[in-house]
Amino acid sequence: MKNIIITGTSRGIGFELALQFAKAGHQVLAISRKIAPEFLSNQNITSLSVDLSEEDDLVQVQNFLLQTWKKVDIIIHNAGSLLLKPFAQTTQEDFENIYKVNVFGVANLTRLCLPYLQKGSHVVSISSMGGIQGSMKFAGLSAYSSSKGAVITLSELLAEEYKDSGITFNVLALGAVNTEMLQEAFPGYEAPISAKEMADYIFNFALNGNKYHNGKVIQVSATTP
Repeated sequence: MKNIIITGTSRGIGFELALQFAKAGHQVLAISRKIAPEFLSNQNITSLSVDLSEEDDLVQVQNFLLQTWKKVDIIIHNAGSLLLKPFAQTTQEDFENIYKVNVFGVANLTRLCLPYLQKGSHVVSISSMGGIQGSMKFAGLSAYSSSKGAVITLSELLAEEYKDSGITFNVLALGAVNTEMLQEAFPGYEAPISAKEMADYIFNFALNGNKYHNGKVIQVSATTP
């Protein structure tokens, strides 16, 4: 049984991951602004309403770890904020709002969890093919895609900094997955991979991928719109 933190669990991939880990007998701390009603009766899931863009909100996580868990085996940084807007109309505030969730939220939660991570712990950041250098880019996603590129570099740096501690950091750069967020970016496009199918892949990678990878960016993309 492992202690697993998952962010962005109110819908899509994060929701499916929380249910899958709980069903497998693991203890899940589900973090999102909105709490999924389905989690309330699940004895293996603890839900916290946390806005990752607000660093002070993470006090809830800190208190939970201090009082309940003595260690964290896996963190899955799945939460993401998306903005579809022409660059000429994208303000500094727009960029800051996206980066607060997609970059600073990842950094702040990881830092908070460091005392509870140990040899064998695995930190998985969910990025996007849009954050991969040289990949196809799409107009209107300047804030989102650049933030996902920042997460990739952050993970590579943390893998180097903590390699002697036995804590591994990896990134999964996802292509098109049929989620609500995909519809926000590409209205009307239907991806061939469902949220549950991608959750199956991430489930296995989070549990076993650190045996084979550290500081790596794995492109998980059958298609991109």
